Amino acid sequence: VCIHRVRSCSSIRFIKSKYVCVFDKSAFKFSHQQRLFRTSPVSCGQIVQFKLSDIGEGITEVTVKEWYVKEGDSVSQFDSICEVQSDKASVTITSRYDGVIRKLHYSIDDIAFVGKPLVDIEIDASKGVAPEEDVVETPPMSHEEHTHQEIKGHKTLATPAVRRLAMENNIKLSEVVGTGKDNRILKEDILNYLAKQTGAILPPSPRGEMVPPLRRTEAVPAAKDKARKVPAPLSRPIAFSGKDRTEPVTGFQKAMVKTMSAALKIPHFGYCDEIDLTQLVQLREELKPIAEIRGVKLSFMPFFIKAASLGLLQYPILNASLDENCQNVTYKASHNIGVAMDTEQGLIVPNVKNVQVCSVFEIAVELNRLQSLGSAGQLGTSDLTGGTFTLSNIGTIGGTYAKPVILPPEVAIGALGKIQVLPRFNGRGEVFKAQIMNVSWSADHRIIDGATMARFSNLWKSYLENPASMLLDLK
Repeated sequence: VCIHRVRSCSSIRFIKSKYVCVFDKSAFKFSHQQRLFRTSPVSCGQIVQFKLSDIGEGITEVTVKEWYVKEGDSVSQFDSICEVQSDKASVTITSRYDGVIRKLHYSIDDIAFVGKPLVDIEIDASKGVAPEEDVVETPPMSHEEHTHQEIKGHKTLATPAVRRLAMENNIKLSEVVGTGKDNRILKEDILNYLAKQTGAILPPSPRGEMVPPLRRTEAVPAAKDKARKVPAPLSRPIAFSGKDRTEPVTGFQKAMVKTMSAALKIPHFGYCDEIDLTQLVQLREELKPIAEIRGVKLSFMPFFIKAASLGLLQYPILNASLDENCQNVTYKASHNIGVAMDTEQGLIVPNVKNVQVCSVFEIAVELNRLQSLGSAGQLGTSDLTGGTFTLSNIGTIGGTYAKPVILPPEVAIGALGKIQVLPRFNGRGEVFKAQIMNVSWSADHRIIDGATMARFSNLWKSYLENPASMLLDLK
């Protein structure tokens, strides 16, 4: 070989030539390999089979709804890996390790089983060795073969300190609503979430400003009568295939089959009444702009929930549960009031925890959170379990009366109809426009009698028809 010059660099000979007379095949191979491995150390990591852990509530299998990673992606602890759906809730699975995804064991809509491998993650053996039963052999590979890629999906924003606080309290960050910039989860968000779970009363955040109520003369005028809404046609195309179709019962439908089958073993009795919400409608119109300034949508439901909690303090038998043998009644200390929601996934009933220590505004904040997660199909198991009493607002769809079915192990449930403007007589015999809503109660007749249900309903009714009376009993 005739060369112009030879330069040495880091004990590796690189050849720059103007004239190459002869070269063989092996020299070319060596040069090509040297270019690849010049800055690429060999990886000697170990692959951990990340198994689907026990979600709780006796769940043994889930459906994989969405992957947030793919093979070759780098992940860190607490990064979202996938979303799975059981017959109770949708749960986001987060990584337990720092490493690289090597294998996805399931495809979308596959059934994954608790205790079986979900993904294979390559971890750095020098930082810590995983349990022996989780480690599998992996051949060496170049660094270029697993370059970092952006993880697609819902990535939770939080500082390491906040993540550690959540981990120490066994809180899934996917279930916490962040109030920081770009929905970043702050320490206060974790503490407020803990307070909802435990019933602790935390001091208000110094960042929140209290907005003084509007004067009576500045109050927002009552809303004009809304035009009757015409139901819109379904946007989904109707397909006429001419063939029968059989589909398995999965997800929330499967949960409904199980729950309602158990519910029909309970002897129900019903009680109905009508409520004059004229004063409550006016009060809500005055408070709506104040709530909007605080970033919260104020509906009627927070008032219904709080009035029910005040009634349960007087009639605790309605906030109880009966064991399977009908031998013992457990009176629940917490008022975890469920709210039935109609979603694309089906009927779900998340509950507002510890209503007995919450203000109407705090209930509204929690309802906003539950509705946002419910619409996105991201409600966690903790949001959907532990309910002690339920209200179903069928009036949002247009119903007036209903016969609600008790959700075991609860013993009572109420269905709220739509609010209608109807003529009624006042104390002087004069006709006036009244905002009327009908309520339908169902109760477990094994431990609740009709008189108790009627007295509770009358108390709940009095709080709503005279909202100012709730101030006397608020704590």
